[in-house]
Amino acid sequence: MADIVVQDTIVQYPSDGVTVRAYVVAPQTRERRPAIIVVQEWWGLNDHIKDVARRYAKEGYVAIVPDLYSRLGNKVTADPNEAGRLMNALQQTDGLKDLDATVAYLKTASGVDAARIGVTGFCMGGSYALLLPCTNQAIKAAVPFYGQVPNPDTPLQKLACPVLYIYGEDDGWITKADVQRLANALKKYQKPGEVKTYPGAQHAFFNDTRKDVYKPAEAKDAWQRATAFFKQHLG
Repeated sequence: MADIVVQDTIVQYPSDGVTVRAYVVAPQTRERRPAIIVVQEWWGLNDHIKDVARRYAKEGYVAIVPDLYSRLGNKVTADPNEAGRLMNALQQTDGLKDLDATVAYLKTASGVDAARIGVTGFCMGGSYALLLPCTNQAIKAAVPFYGQVPNPDTPLQKLACPVLYIYGEDDGWITKADVQRLANALKKYQKPGEVKTYPGAQHAFFNDTRKDVYKPAEAKDAWQRATAFFKQHLG
């Protein structure tokens, strides 16, 4: 699929009194494609997250990265202190509203098969990628990377789709106890899902721009698992 020609653009759509900006990249084709919402890390809508979206487009998906900092002036930063302030300034309810607005946009976008929408995300985005299918029934597959697990786990009762949760065992942000709690909740609520743990991998191990934590072999394996999972559940 690597020879698919893709085209990218910036779009805007309304969400609860604000305008969300989003990066969209899609195969140049007339047929309707499944879509994947790619949710940013705390850095904002940066080049790395755009690159992840392009990789999904080259796999045949319409990929959209909503700027979850649209409410905060579309900020992008490489400073972890500022990133932390931005993440904390974003109310989770507002982030979910803007993701719901993204789903609504995809349902009317040309070239999108609205019955086949998935979500993935990393760090902060991984938290939203796990929560969104608990609140929006349109999501058919979710691949959160090292996101927070809801505590208490009651939102997971309404999980609408299969989940592949990807985790590095040496994560300094997300605890092993939290990940075990997720695995237990999936069983308890009889939700289809699995947790894939990579020994020796730290938080953000998938981010190839972060040489301090990037793990090439583990990132490659996680990508293959994620794309196979979306292919299974979105087609």
